[in-house]
Amino acid sequence: MLRQIEGSRAVAEAVALCRPEVVCAYPISPQTHIIEGVGVMVKSGRLSPCEFVNVESEFAAMSVSIGASAMGARAYTATASQGLLFMTEVVYNAAGLGLPIVMTVANRAIGAPINIWNDHSDAMSVRDSGWLQLFAETNQHALDLHIQAFRLAEELSVPVMVCMDGFVLTHAFERVDVPSQEEVDAWLPSFEPRQVLDPDNPVSIGAMVGPEAFTEVRYLAHVRQLQALVRIPELAAEFETAFGRGIGGLVSPYRLEGAETVVVALGSVLGTIKDAADALRDEGIPIGVLGITTFRPFPAEAIAEALEGARQVVVVEKAFSIGGHGILGADVSLATTGRGPSVYNVIAGLGGRPITEDSLRRMMLQGIERSLPPLSFLDLDSGLVERELDRMESERRSGPSAENLLRDVGTVPARAS
Repeated sequence: MLRQIEGSRAVAEAVALCRPEVVCAYPISPQTHIIEGVGVMVKSGRLSPCEFVNVESEFAAMSVSIGASAMGARAYTATASQGLLFMTEVVYNAAGLGLPIVMTVANRAIGAPINIWNDHSDAMSVRDSGWLQLFAETNQHALDLHIQAFRLAEELSVPVMVCMDGFVLTHAFERVDVPSQEEVDAWLPSFEPRQVLDPDNPVSIGAMVGPEAFTEVRYLAHVRQLQALVRIPELAAEFETAFGRGIGGLVSPYRLEGAETVVVALGSVLGTIKDAADALRDEGIPIGVLGITTFRPFPAEAIAEALEGARQVVVVEKAFSIGGHGILGADVSLATTGRGPSVYNVIAGLGGRPITEDSLRRMMLQGIERSLPPLSFLDLDSGLVERELDRMESERRSGPSAENLLRDVGTVPARAS
């Protein structure tokens, strides 16, 4: 059924259609509307049987999810930003235990300084935890990926994180096609856990493992990720057959035919990137776009194949490794090593800074001309940075940089002289 609804509500509807048996979360913007929506459905009896557990922290939310999943219940939670960091210890535990929990991450910047707007720093901080990470481009994408996530998690017994851009998607109203309960029930089988705590058949889940077997345990987690690389496109194809929409898979190529330059990205920014690429295509410039839906496991072969004919690749991403490099860009560079294209990494949209079509166009033209540095920052105010560096050099007690920058741009009143 086509409905004009908020992205958070679309995800709440998708989660409810998957019939979770335990839902727990601690509210944090911009995730809150998702959990509120699910909570209302539990309280009204629409989602039943399901226990909604109010917890005192994000750490507790993931801990309860682990306990519920270990008992054989279909478990779901959601978080964002500092909340994801607070539950990091148990995020790793969920993956290490091979528990098929599904979690929404409403992507938001990480402080300090405090920032509630969107970038991908939160999800990137746990990219090596063993969770599968799927990134949504649109609200329809987010809805459909959650339905696929439950089946993927339970088939392989791995946790799956569905990432959607905070506010940009979570609070945006779009038309989405919400499937019926009958359609989802026909596609998503009842949960049959691979491991379960059962008094009649006692086992240890999370037992101590020493050096004699720890490498093998970790390797098996890697194997499950490799299995997901095979299963994800198969499930996407099955989903398209059942629901009539080709959403999911590993990567999403756009106008790659004859493209000498390809822009690679994940998340909602792909829409604006496609608009900028369309305008350049209309001018006869051979440029294309490659969206990445599956970030973990990283689909290196699929990316290398999609970029086979490109001369230069521009990776646009909303996070980076401070003191190092772009995170997505480093993975793309590794995937294309020895295959020809030059790879440029552009960091954009940090802390919710708008990524405009005009800025992307200028960046794309620089990429086409091969005049981009290996790592650059879209719309960086170099003058603002230089003033603060000069201040730090000339004054020992120069003060907090964040406040100094706000004074320079006029957001905070200047100090009285």
